[in-house]
Amino acid sequence: MPGRPPVDLGSWIARRAAISAQRRAVTYGDSTWTYAEFADRVDRLAAVLVAGGVQTGDRVGYVGFNHPDFLTTMFAASRAGAVFVPLNFRLTSAELEYILTDAGVHTLVADADRAAVVEPVRESSGLRRAIALTPVDGWERLDDALSATEPISDPQAPGEDDLALIMYTSGTTGRPKGAMLTHGNMFWNNMNALLSLDTLSTDVSLVAAPLFHIGGLNVTTLITLQKGGELVILPAFDPTAALELIEKHRVTTMFGVPAMFLFMSQVPAFETADLSSVRQFTCGGAPVPESLITLYNGRSIPFCQGYGLTETAPLALVMGVDDTARKVGAAGHHILPLSEVALLGPDGAPVPDGERGEVSVRGPQVTPGYWRNEAATAAAIDDDGWFHTGDVGEQDADGFVTVVDRVKDMVISGGENVYPAEVESVLYRHPSVAEVAIIGTPDEKWGEAVTAIVALKPGASLTLEEAREFARDSLAPYKLPLALHVVDALPRNPAGKVLKFQLREQV
Repeated sequence: MPGRPPVDLGSWIARRAAISAQRRAVTYGDSTWTYAEFADRVDRLAAVLVAGGVQTGDRVGYVGFNHPDFLTTMFAASRAGAVFVPLNFRLTSAELEYILTDAGVHTLVADADRAAVVEPVRESSGLRRAIALTPVDGWERLDDALSATEPISDPQAPGEDDLALIMYTSGTTGRPKGAMLTHGNMFWNNMNALLSLDTLSTDVSLVAAPLFHIGGLNVTTLITLQKGGELVILPAFDPTAALELIEKHRVTTMFGVPAMFLFMSQVPAFETADLSSVRQFTCGGAPVPESLITLYNGRSIPFCQGYGLTETAPLALVMGVDDTARKVGAAGHHILPLSEVALLGPDGAPVPDGERGEVSVRGPQVTPGYWRNEAATAAAIDDDGWFHTGDVGEQDADGFVTVVDRVKDMVISGGENVYPAEVESVLYRHPSVAEVAIIGTPDEKWGEAVTAIVALKPGASLTLEEAREFARDSLAPYKLPLALHVVDALPRNPAGKVLKFQLREQV
């Protein structure tokens, strides 16, 4: 429609550079790009992509650890009219081959380590062009291509409903699905966030969560760029390095999953690190233990809490710092300025307050569906436009929703439903426990036994009876663990979520 403002990803960086060319945009290691330098690099790569045959709607991928050129590639794909496909850097050659083939990726940008993993399947996956950040035999080098090309002179401006990204879900239960996100999905997610949480043009946001994951990409990262703030990018999360960068660069915000903030609090440097610059941390991806909120509040660091999924770009529920203390454990209000959440029962109708239902999301940030997978799309999005998350939630009288668990992770013991997150939250408070996950294991008497998988703090010990006794005052008897296994660490995917299917296989 004539006169409508551009919402495409490529325009975000181009317009911000026009507004604040000399502001600091991205810091990585000892290097910093201004917005003008960043936009120039984006437009040179867009020209490189077009010169290499990328056409409107073609897919451009990136695989590698967090790096400024992840963002360069994403924005450049938009300027070239292409669709960006970010790839999990921990995938094997076979796993990458599946996604590259399924998405039909035309051009792939990779760091040197990932290029070596892609190379064995480069031809079989149908890649037509391969570009590496640093020299790799048989691959073009990114900086060489950029220096030989002028910035794109006629960038495309995709519309709101045009596809911007295909983000493949973690694939913890089978083949990953490609969640499609439009330019409008990404834009309206950030408008929702700006109307719900405070992001400042003076913010310095630490990017420590993986950028290929929607949380790492679109909770604080892109919105900070839209506001004209600065990103400090860490290649991969390391708790000690994160604390050092917060202090060095006077970081004000950071997104992470609870495990990241837990690990930061457990390193010796936490006690002495200067965290006075931090304005707020944003936490999502799993229920946040009350003990973690209390610990950081003790350092005068408030948490914003949120809940979302790849398919919701990701904001679905959010809770600002003012509500965190009085609504500990909740994920946020069921209504955001531009979207809403309903807890739906098996009949598709909303459940009463206090009862549990499937968390379902509707709004302009919700995916139109899954790439080339009509069956999965139809199963997830109903005729009324609700996206069914597969998560279980409970809403209080004030409209705040607590996400209690995954439908598939629920343990049914003796006919009673046990939600692992509830049990985990109690056991996290035990002084010996560093990490805990609750799973159901086969049991002849109860059907499933509530089983605790625990990683202990250094030098600590814990028996099943001690764990049961500790939790007895907080949990009904049927929720108490019937078995306990001690492990060195819980297996997690790169987004920080515990891989419970692996724990079930191990136990």
